[in-house]
Amino acid sequence: MATLCRPAIAVPEHVITLDETLDLARAMHSGHPQLGLALRLIENTGVRTRHLVQPIEQTLRHPGFTARNAVYEREAKRRVPEVVEAALRNAQLGAQDVDLLIYVSCTGFMMPSMTAWLINTMGLRPDTRQMPIAQLGCAAGGAAVNRAHDFCRAYPGANVLIVACEFCSLCYQPTDLGVGSLLSNGLFGDAVAAVVMRGHGGTGVSVERNGSHLVPDTENWISYGVRDTGFHFQLDRRVPGTMEMLAPALRGLAAEHGWDASGLGFYIVHAGGPRILDDLCHFLNLDPAMFRYSRATLTERGNIASAVVFDALARLFADGGATDGTRGLIAGFGPGITAEISLGSWVSVPRGVAQPRRPRAIATTDLSRVHPDAPHRFPAGTTITE
Repeated sequence: MATLCRPAIAVPEHVITLDETLDLARAMHSGHPQLGLALRLIENTGVRTRHLVQPIEQTLRHPGFTARNAVYEREAKRRVPEVVEAALRNAQLGAQDVDLLIYVSCTGFMMPSMTAWLINTMGLRPDTRQMPIAQLGCAAGGAAVNRAHDFCRAYPGANVLIVACEFCSLCYQPTDLGVGSLLSNGLFGDAVAAVVMRGHGGTGVSVERNGSHLVPDTENWISYGVRDTGFHFQLDRRVPGTMEMLAPALRGLAAEHGWDASGLGFYIVHAGGPRILDDLCHFLNLDPAMFRYSRATLTERGNIASAVVFDALARLFADGGATDGTRGLIAGFGPGITAEISLGSWVSVPRGVAQPRRPRAIATTDLSRVHPDAPHRFPAGTTITE
């Protein structure tokens, strides 16, 4: 079975705290009739710090969609390569061992996708398959794991590299003044994540089954309004209650696999907000501690969209992992309303390790081909977690 190895995570060097967020909201929206409600909602998210790809002064300016998307491309090319290298090291593979590259992002647009740039820049083979995922929002991290699993089942022994690059701060819209928009301004953060699913060998989550579930007639609950000024995030007030509709899907997929969704050893789920985790505790009859990794991501980094599940999984690794054979669940939630769910068991001793089929090429980035305006290393203050 294919194994999801240890993720590598990087967050930008610019940090904004909860107190700073609240002070900004008071200063910028002092006459807003629902400012008190917005402040309470932001405080109740549990988010204490977030990382931003630009200083807050630049984040709050809107130079237009063209300029913002240029920032997205520049910063993605600046920050992704080192995270990819760290993920390959974690999996004990090289760039030449990658058979499929999945690139996940909903906060900027490029065509060709970043997949083409990464193949050219980082020494991946020209026959590496490409799979950009751009419109599943926060659910896309779970979807990437599922599509990687599908690929490894179709091509036994194949390896898949997943990259999630989310600069949510580039979607800030100063003219969006609804309570949902003000809440979003205090909830979302920026991060880059990468992880490898190995077809043979590796330590981590050996994925055994995956599935998707779409809640009917909810496609307008989480959406983008695409306008001249870029992406305008739209959030329905009913979204926090969606776990009542999605928890049965988690139970159902586990039951199909002969497992009890309330009796697993670890849970790596998207933390869109605290109520998501609180409701899952209720509907799955779980102790709140079972979601400690997802909650820590929310507290320390905010909602980092598709990268949440990888950050939470990295925390499980950092905590020593799990006992060999421990069963667990990975799930991403997002627009649709969609759940992308994986079931797997922890593998601490690689099974049936095969020799690499090609010469290993760890840390193969040709830095001369990185974006000319970008430094060769992350800026000072950037956190990279392997």
